[in-house]
Amino acid sequence: MKIAVLVKIALDAGQLRARDGVSVEETPLKISDVDRNAVEEAVKLKGQGGSAYGVSVLKWGPLPRRIQEAENLLREALAMGLDEAYLVADERLLTPSHLATAKAIAAVVKRVGADLVLAGEASVDNYTGQIPARVAAELRWPLVSYAREIKVEGGRLLAKRDLEDRLEVVEAPLPAVVSVTREINQPRIPTLLAIKAAMKKPLHKLSLGDLGVETAPKASAVYKPLAAQRKRIIIREGTPAEKADKLLQYLRQEGLI
Repeated sequence: MKIAVLVKIALDAGQLRARDGVSVEETPLKISDVDRNAVEEAVKLKGQGGSAYGVSVLKWGPLPRRIQEAENLLREALAMGLDEAYLVADERLLTPSHLATAKAIAAVVKRVGADLVLAGEASVDNYTGQIPARVAAELRWPLVSYAREIKVEGGRLLAKRDLEDRLEVVEAPLPAVVSVTREINQPRIPTLLAIKAAMKKPLHKLSLGDLGVETAPKASAVYKPLAAQRKRIIIREGTPAEKADKLLQYLRQEGLI
């Protein structure tokens, strides 16, 4: 079984840099916390026979400097036990577009030929939780969300998932996309030997062009101020009551009251 695990290279909220507001460009990155749980589960499942691949889309610029930072973080995921990693870095992905991110991830999953995609329930920086569902939609695979326990038997996925007031046991055919919660496991801390071994594992860098993915132009909104044309009507004659009556008459003629 081939497992693709989504590894979000997120802003480290514990080390935010400020310069007249949050400076995103200067804030360090980290592997999103819950994605470490997804990596751990992928490594456990691949122990039953198979392989596990990390897939990451770089969302934070500036790209030239962030690529090396992202590679170093993906080496951490490789040290946890993943076999290879794929980093998609492209200027066109440095936007809030979840759709473009999902398309890029789905393209890598197809290239790897994965049977199962694992992801954290949400990233620690944006925390939208949209990517697993969008990737499942792009692949047209079933989605199992908020799983706290999973196992694979006979080509089918069995999962225990968290709902607000109870647990739900579900079953789905493979291939499938699964988002996991923190409760599913305790991520391992790589040994020094594993860290050294990770430096020799393949880490592939890809662009949208390499994946054949096209992105729609970023939508923009154009705002025009409301233009009001004054009639320049001045009511000079009459008593205050008569002026008020004339004002009401003009307003009715303009259809304003």
